[in-house]
Amino acid sequence: MKYLYPNHCNTIEATLAALDSTGYIAQEEIATTVFLGIKLEKPILVEGLAGVGKTELAKAIAKFYKVPLIRLQCYEGLDESKALYDWKYGKQLLYTQLLKDKLNKIVEKKEEIDVSIEKIKNYDDIFYSKIFLEPRALYKALTYETGCVLLIDEIDKADQEFEALLLEILSDFQISIAELGTIKAVNKPITIITSNNTREVGAALKRRCLHLHINFPSAELESRILSLHLPDLSSKLNNQIVAFVNSLRDKDLKKPPSVSESIDWAKTLLLLNAENLELNIIKKSLNVLLKYENDILEIKNKLDDILFENNKISK
Repeated sequence: MKYLYPNHCNTIEATLAALDSTGYIAQEEIATTVFLGIKLEKPILVEGLAGVGKTELAKAIAKFYKVPLIRLQCYEGLDESKALYDWKYGKQLLYTQLLKDKLNKIVEKKEEIDVSIEKIKNYDDIFYSKIFLEPRALYKALTYETGCVLLIDEIDKADQEFEALLLEILSDFQISIAELGTIKAVNKPITIITSNNTREVGAALKRRCLHLHINFPSAELESRILSLHLPDLSSKLNNQIVAFVNSLRDKDLKKPPSVSESIDWAKTLLLLNAENLELNIIKKSLNVLLKYENDILEIKNKLDDILFENNKISK
């Protein structure tokens, strides 16, 4: 059982260029881990604050390889019936009724009871066959013949019991179903697991993965990201936004602004016809950049100092 994806990325540089071609501007560390994950055929556990590009990385890989992205969003209480498979109980009930209607034809009146039971048993197995199986994300990813990217998003929101369910899949790319036996992957999915670090992920899961921690990008990289998403953004305003956002990340905020929020804020400033970062415009749009009222009030109280910390931003 192998990865059957096109062998385009034979070097880290090629992987970096591949991600770049999808619009995902990556640090070299990210490209290196993706390159190794694909070559070693191992899942990648991507950790970092919300909004730094963990989910977008999985989307970029799927886009480059032109394969489906199968996403499993984790939450507390997630179990195998929601993540792996379930049975189509409605269809099973219809089949029961159909079997009941045909019972007289299946069983002859004069035959021995043990013979009749044996005949009925031949129909019992159909109840738990693939035609009554409702595949969920994990099952779909293993049985997708052309390959896919499997994104297990925010694993830290799921219970530790769910992590145990993943171990067989991440080790051997197979699942064991009591009624059907072992289902092995047709083509191993490229697997990305993300975590926002709200709890510690178990050691057993970490052992099965390559580890990648994504930090906020450097000012230069974030400037490139803004230019890619907003080609109409002037170089001057681009630099001002990056400088201001980076200054906020140094503050003690409940949620520092992420890259996605920088992009949203830049779009907002364009909609407001801003040519320059000014005190009044920042006050009007700060709620796009910051998500908690206490953070907004704290920054508003410190705006004068923040603006004068950087001479690219005018009052």
